Amino acid sequence: MEWPGLMLCATVCGAALGLEYLEVAFSGRAWLEGLVLAIIIGTMLRTTWKPSRKFEPGIHFAAKTLLEVAVVIMGATVSFNTVAAAGTPLLLGIAATVFATIGVSFALGRALRLPTKMALLVACGNSICGNSAIAAVAPVIDADSDVVATSIAFTAVLGIAVVLGLPPLAHFLRLDATASGVLAGLTVYAVPQVFAAASPMGVAAVQMGTVVKLVRVLMLGPVVTMLSLLKVGRGKAQLVSKGPRPKATLLPGFIVAFLMLATARSFGFISESAVRPAHEISNVLTIISMAGLGLGVDLRHVTAAGPRVSLTVTLSLLFLGVFALAVIRIVGLG
Repeated sequence: MEWPGLMLCATVCGAALGLEYLEVAFSGRAWLEGLVLAIIIGTMLRTTWKPSRKFEPGIHFAAKTLLEVAVVIMGATVSFNTVAAAGTPLLLGIAATVFATIGVSFALGRALRLPTKMALLVACGNSICGNSAIAAVAPVIDADSDVVATSIAFTAVLGIAVVLGLPPLAHFLRLDATASGVLAGLTVYAVPQVFAAASPMGVAAVQMGTVVKLVRVLMLGPVVTMLSLLKVGRGKAQLVSKGPRPKATLLPGFIVAFLMLATARSFGFISESAVRPAHEISNVLTIISMAGLGLGVDLRHVTAAGPRVSLTVTLSLLFLGVFALAVIRIVGLG
């Protein structure tokens, strides 16, 4: 019976959204998004009170199945037509930024002795789209709740620092609105955060930042595909000669569905009016999923990994910023 656990996760989701609303009402901005708040609330609740067994099926369903459904629905908000609008040099620069940052971030994480899965989640979160990338990659690599929650928590907190620091950095570097928008799109995690970071630099910065950010989000498909191929390859290599062969899938079903919806959106089979509701539904389901993840977290594991994760994320963000500035110079925008 999943309902007790699902209701608990939904309650945590409601509390997180309520706190996000209060943030906006009093400060004009959500410094911590509902998704991050859901993890924090869920983790604190789990630390002070261990839910009984009747809650476990629903918590697990929210943390895994609802998360996959949220990723699928996200596909309806992504259009491959965005790629054509960005221009080939910039597109190549975005792809290079994503893959170079993933490689360097993963290497940093392993050098700092992070577990392989955590290092990979941090790398993908920093390089692509923060929470959404971590949420999409986690089921593919079978990451545990502790690992996912820790990765999201640290990338989200330092992501806020990026939003606050970008406008003065762009001014110091004397970047124009277009270049400032590209910098925001290449370094900030979520589209709303790109808007917040680019707004002080003008409308052109917001528009360019949003386009670059959406193209960066599209890189999630190739990255997840590659990780799935690597997982299948490792699985085949580990097969023993005796016993039945397990079925190996090239891509998880939810990623296939994500790509199908993105294709439908690109060819106009999904109307513009459906994009916003799809985004909102995906967002709510993701927050409920993050509540489930938080409710499954052992806070002692998170605090034990804290300094190493924090240093990995910080160094990764520094590399991302430097590489993004190099791309801006190379494509002639700076």
